[in-house]
Amino acid sequence: MKEELATMNEIVQAVTYAVKAGEVREVLHRIAQAARSLVGASYAALGVPDGDGGLLYFTHVGLSEEQTAQIPHPPQGRGLLGAIMTERKSIRLNDMALDARSSGFPPGHPPMSSFLGVPIQVGDQLFGMLYLTDRVDGQPFDEYDEWLIETIAGYAALAIAGVRLHEQQSRIQLFEERERISMALHDGIIQDLYAIGMHLELLRSQPDIQPADLNPAMEALNNVIDDIRAYILDLRTSSYEKRTVYECMDDMVRRLGLYRELDVSLDVPHAQPPLSPVTFEALCQIVHEGLSNVARHAEAQHVRIRCWHQGGRYFVVVEDDGIGFDPQNEASEHGMGLRNIRQRARLHGGEVRITSTPGVGTLLRISMPALSVNG
Repeated sequence: MKEELATMNEIVQAVTYAVKAGEVREVLHRIAQAARSLVGASYAALGVPDGDGGLLYFTHVGLSEEQTAQIPHPPQGRGLLGAIMTERKSIRLNDMALDARSSGFPPGHPPMSSFLGVPIQVGDQLFGMLYLTDRVDGQPFDEYDEWLIETIAGYAALAIAGVRLHEQQSRIQLFEERERISMALHDGIIQDLYAIGMHLELLRSQPDIQPADLNPAMEALNNVIDDIRAYILDLRTSSYEKRTVYECMDDMVRRLGLYRELDVSLDVPHAQPPLSPVTFEALCQIVHEGLSNVARHAEAQHVRIRCWHQGGRYFVVVEDDGIGFDPQNEASEHGMGLRNIRQRARLHGGEVRITSTPGVGTLLRISMPALSVNG
């Protein structure tokens, strides 16, 4: 019994490893090894169905490399394996060849006689099949063996379910990261390039252009190149750990060339915000998109940016005196930018409110959850 408890402990550790590392093939192999050792079987295998009658994963222990090389193909989910998938109950046989559900073995497969197969399932959800053949002592599998393997199958179900959850979470994180990069490119770099293009277009229309007149545009273009390099190296977020709110807002206004075109008022603190670097970056990207919309569409003369911390939230307001627009019209030229603004805020637990009146102007109000005093 002590050896059996030790083996169960090994399986529990394998389950923990599977959930943390997501190494499904490794943990399935370790569980098959433990099952074989626990009941003294000559061979053990574990398969995971693919949902189409075949096997997504398959691992075995007990066969040598030479024996494995002589088998033309792995099991395909037929015969007794298919019966376990269909019937969803344990199968224990003294001689599998005498059972009508057996489909025999392919050429080169070593002979096997007694059989113990157990479904790996939770409720109606089938995660796999664990099966063993031929006890080393020559005796048939008994009820106690069946109970032990059914217990192991329960742990195996937890392992497979944990790994699948890990894989699903990884896919979700990958999707969110793609969304973040897509919005960052649209809200940041593309808008910067648009501002540079506007500046160059304005210069082209003026007579007697001097080389020095191109310096601001060249400097802005170099900044965009640095931004692209920072995104590739994943360094941009770290810069938000050191910059104050004023530095970031002032930098955005300068990059978009708003100081040359508008009367800009910055009512923001010369201090770092009570936000994580990632949240602060998202907030700055939202403000950047809002300022870009002002530069392109508002036909404004004045723009004001205000920031403050209140009641566990951090607020930023961007207000202009331009021509205004309809915030509900997502088919307008503002549409894509507004969807990005709202989506980016939601990803970080934030809220966005846009108020715009034709002929009066637009107010963009952003609220983000702030870090606690001890945070």
